[in-house]
Amino acid sequence: MNLLWKLLREHVSVTQLVGFFVANLLGMLIILFGLQFYADILPLFQGKDAFFKREFLIVSKPVSTLGSLLGGKGTFSAREIQGFRDQPFTRQVGTFTSSLYDVSASIGMLGTGMQVGTEMFFESVPDDYIDVNAQAWTYEEGSRTIPIILPRNYLNLYNFGFAQSRNLPKLSEGVLSMIRLEIRLSGGGHVEVYDGRIVGFSNRLNTILVPEAFMNWANHYYAPGKKAEPSRLIVEVNNPADEEIVKYIQARGYEVEGNTLDAGKTVWFLQILVGIVLFIGIVITFLSFYILILSIFLLLQKNTKKMQTLLLIGYSPVQVALPYQVLAVGLNLGVTGIACVLLYGLRRMYLNNLQTLFPSLEGSSVQTVLAVAGFLFLFVSIINIGIIHYKLRQIWNGK
Repeated sequence: MNLLWKLLREHVSVTQLVGFFVANLLGMLIILFGLQFYADILPLFQGKDAFFKREFLIVSKPVSTLGSLLGGKGTFSAREIQGFRDQPFTRQVGTFTSSLYDVSASIGMLGTGMQVGTEMFFESVPDDYIDVNAQAWTYEEGSRTIPIILPRNYLNLYNFGFAQSRNLPKLSEGVLSMIRLEIRLSGGGHVEVYDGRIVGFSNRLNTILVPEAFMNWANHYYAPGKKAEPSRLIVEVNNPADEEIVKYIQARGYEVEGNTLDAGKTVWFLQILVGIVLFIGIVITFLSFYILILSIFLLLQKNTKKMQTLLLIGYSPVQVALPYQVLAVGLNLGVTGIACVLLYGLRRMYLNNLQTLFPSLEGSSVQTVLAVAGFLFLFVSIINIGIIHYKLRQIWNGK
């Protein structure tokens, strides 16, 4: 192969190969950087709440003074719920089920001799909307333990309000998850005490959630004959930036809790931006790939007589093509390796800056992006090898 390469490299253009190398490196780096940056910063837009599906809206009816005076309930009818289900932007619709019985909770403060208690409420949503460990979010009739998801701002109110003013110890999420709450339920002539087990905290839902199975059983047991009417809907949508959602909600006078629509739009625009960046990277990679193919074709054309002679004296097309194939694969390997190294350096730079602003940001795994880099290397190399072999076959056949 050394002898063949010495013979065939006479017309190799170093300038063309360097141009291909730089262009392909730029394209590869843009693709990998776009994917990794998107994966790293996506949690900033989705929040720390990992218990719920991302693209959903909490819809309610506004509370008016006149409606309150006239005893209006502000609940959704079956027809209104079905209206949401029939919309093209809707994936599925769930309802909030409220507790129809009295709920109170207490917790003893270790080392203080104090016990903090309060009256509260429970709500539930269909389990399909909960993205927590299935074993942790289950309830069987007869169990004395109730899984609970709390709003994170409740913990903040205690730590920075109540505990601060009373010189009580502050509680972290981890500590509070290990503490058992004493839950007292009463209604329908029954009064019973349960253990509450906190399985998570939510940024997105300002309510106290329990499993739907427990809520259905408890409402039937503690409030027989009563029916819970939904006052809020949880609507999973395809694209929160769809303007038809805003039109539909505004036309009916509904309200959307929090900034779900704004956050969803931000994620959607981020996806569009990353898509544009990836498209530019793919175009640059394709053009650099095209430059390499033209360079190889030109090189083969200049060396046609030499290759014909080599083929006539007994060298096979595979042997003659091998030096060019090694050259192409070597260039692709160098591009992939350097792109990964540059990506690592760039990622450390922007992660350090982002973590200064958002200390909770950890960044995602790089394994997926490395797998993409490996796939691109194999894909481009296989095409290079195939094209070179095809050209040599044409020369062999005298075309």
